[in-house]
Amino acid sequence: MERGRHTVLAAAATVVCAITLLSTPGTASAGVLSDPAPAPSASPSATAPPVTLPVDKDLEKVRAKLDRLYHDAALATDAYNAAAEKTRKQSAEIAELTRSIAEKQRRLDDLKERAGAAARAQYRLGGLPPEAQLLLGGDPQLFLDGAGRILQGERATKALIEETTRTQQDLKQYARDAAEQLRKLEANRKAKAAAKKRIEQRIKEAERLEASLEKRQRERLAQLERRAAERAQAAWLSTGVLKEISGKASPAGRKAVEFAMAQIGKPYEWGAEGPASYDCSGLTSQAWAAAGRLIPRTSQEQWKRLERVDITKMRPGDLIIYNRDASHVALYVGDGMIVHAPRPGRTVTLAGAGSMPILGVVRPDPDRAPDARRPKGR
Repeated sequence: MERGRHTVLAAAATVVCAITLLSTPGTASAGVLSDPAPAPSASPSATAPPVTLPVDKDLEKVRAKLDRLYHDAALATDAYNAAAEKTRKQSAEIAELTRSIAEKQRRLDDLKERAGAAARAQYRLGGLPPEAQLLLGGDPQLFLDGAGRILQGERATKALIEETTRTQQDLKQYARDAAEQLRKLEANRKAKAAAKKRIEQRIKEAERLEASLEKRQRERLAQLERRAAERAQAAWLSTGVLKEISGKASPAGRKAVEFAMAQIGKPYEWGAEGPASYDCSGLTSQAWAAAGRLIPRTSQEQWKRLERVDITKMRPGDLIIYNRDASHVALYVGDGMIVHAPRPGRTVTLAGAGSMPILGVVRPDPDRAPDARRPKGR
């Protein structure tokens, strides 16, 4: 990848030098010293193709490089978001286990206190078992009454011992569970940190590459990006698929679309879930949260766990998953259009649904309840 980067930058530098030479007055006049009068064919339009064509060719390489970098950043963002989600859940589970451990410890202390009280009472009776105490009493009725109390006492003592044993076992299990959750939490924190580092590295590399271009080249690069998206959208529409898509949005789907459309213009920020900025799955998950549905946080989990529908059955509010690795997601708004948070340096915007490679479509609010026994994404 590093070697390719140097190749692209070297080619871009060559083009920049060529532009500079062609646009420098002294250089231009050096070629016509023997004939001050310019030739009729030496017009600006005649010299444009040699400059423009290499620029487009090299900028296409730059565009492809940027696509790879931002795609890698998107994958790392999904990993970061997944680790962050697990961290939140594990932290909540640890907090609950901590409360349970404290409660069980208090219960165990109470049981030990009761057992100690019983032992102290027996000691005060001289250490004689209750049966011997009754036999020495000499009163038959007292003996019968005492026998009943002895039976009750034995049952209470047995229950006390059993509950103490269960509480001790529960306490040990909670402690083991808490230790395991802490281990997982630490592993997820490391995964989260690694993903964050990878995201930042890829974004910085992409920003450096873009910064190496002149303003005119950056503008041209943006044009090439738009043209590539337009070509992909036109190819998708040429299949006639839009004529088959006629689904109407559900009430929840309309709310999700309204929420997402209201975010247009807000910046992309990896790991963000609003309200000021979003990443791609942050936008879709929050749009559906606003519609009253909690869905997975990441695009890959949305693809795995939500109900899949045929693209011809798609309706506004459904989520379109992009790329083979499900690294991007957008909300379908109808008429062949999506709203999405594209990538770093961009804002939430409308785009053609076919402007990127479609993996499939998922529905957060299926018409029928999904079969819980069938794993999603299989």
